[in-house]
Amino acid sequence: SLETSGSQTLIVARQINACTPTARLKKRLLDVGLGSVALLLFSPVMLVCALAVYFDSGWPILFRQERVGMSGNRFQILKFRSMRIDAEVETGAVWVRENDDRRTRVGALLRRLSFDELPQLLNVLRGEMSLVGPRPERPIFVERFRQMLPRYDERHLVPPGITGWSHIHMRRLVNQDDIAERLEYDLRYVEQWTVWLDVSILLKTAVEFLFHRSP
Repeated sequence: SLETSGSQTLIVARQINACTPTARLKKRLLDVGLGSVALLLFSPVMLVCALAVYFDSGWPILFRQERVGMSGNRFQILKFRSMRIDAEVETGAVWVRENDDRRTRVGALLRRLSFDELPQLLNVLRGEMSLVGPRPERPIFVERFRQMLPRYDERHLVPPGITGWSHIHMRRLVNQDDIAERLEYDLRYVEQWTVWLDVSILLKTAVEFLFHRSP
């Protein structure tokens, strides 16, 4: 911001809107309120998804994976399991790709409908994620992107989200070559955050969800 001191104009650093205590409180209230309603509304769908995963490929129904969240803190993200249990036994961490042959039959359908993401509502209510924010990445990829992009860690100034500014402007699955573009959207979101921006992103996500946009 600009401040005047006598005849001089000074450029003074100020806290980013999304990082103020008031903004964090507003965002948390929005997450708890809408997240609770969404969990209640989608609970029948989640039950059907859980049964479908179990009868298609057995246990476990939920897939837990370590991701990097706000301030670099790590947490276990929850999803309905959409891949074989041994998907990364031989290869280790692999960047998700389209038409992944590691998917199960039910998993492919869940991904196409984005139903595999629904358990992340629990992450939101636990305070590990937000409804809206930069998508969380695995630690191994975060370290790689930090080396490539100097401002990459700035996306961790806010909680990671189920959906986000980059999510509605880009394809759900992107190549690693597109991470710089995703980062631009994420940083723009952090810098320009308002409650109404979150609401507009949620509405656009809902429209895309209803019309089943391709991943």
